[in-house]
Amino acid sequence: MEHAEIVDNIRERVIESVSQNMYLYGVSPSIGRLYGTLFFNGKPMTLDDMKEELKMSKTSMSTSVRTLMELNMVERVWRKGIRKDLYEAQEDWYQIFIDFFTNQWRKVTAMNTKAVLQSVNELNQLMKSSELSETDRELIQKDMDKYRYILDYYNWLNHLFDFLDSDELFQIVKKKMDQEKK
Repeated sequence: MEHAEIVDNIRERVIESVSQNMYLYGVSPSIGRLYGTLFFNGKPMTLDDMKEELKMSKTSMSTSVRTLMELNMVERVWRKGIRKDLYEAQEDWYQIFIDFFTNQWRKVTAMNTKAVLQSVNELNQLMKSSELSETDRELIQKDMDKYRYILDYYNWLNHLFDFLDSDELFQIVKKKMDQEKK
């Protein structure tokens, strides 16, 4: 067995492992396999290159690349003299994680905040009613306190996401590569 073949077999083990865990990013193992292939390829690939390498349809490759681009895991690149679209893997796994985590959670908190604010507005209107019993007012107040707590939590999460999006995180928790340079 040639050395290049041994390296390919070792690489394949890692690509397979990564692909099996891509469900954490909400994607299938085949999309994970494509990412791993692009990551280890070391140079941009066309859809035809990917199709040939992974033995999948060009349509499947196109859909998978689009999904990876939406996750900021792959980007389209330009090379002089090449007419076909080229794609390469985003290699900063720290940034991929942060982008995915913050984007997903920002969507969730925005949706939940909207629902809570709507509920608070409706309860505020209800509290204006002169026909409410004291028991009903206490019930509404208990819920309003919980809604304030929830909104404070979502506000805290948004501050956390802002922190993660800044480089301040890496001043506190160093990237492994940064630690090795010291």
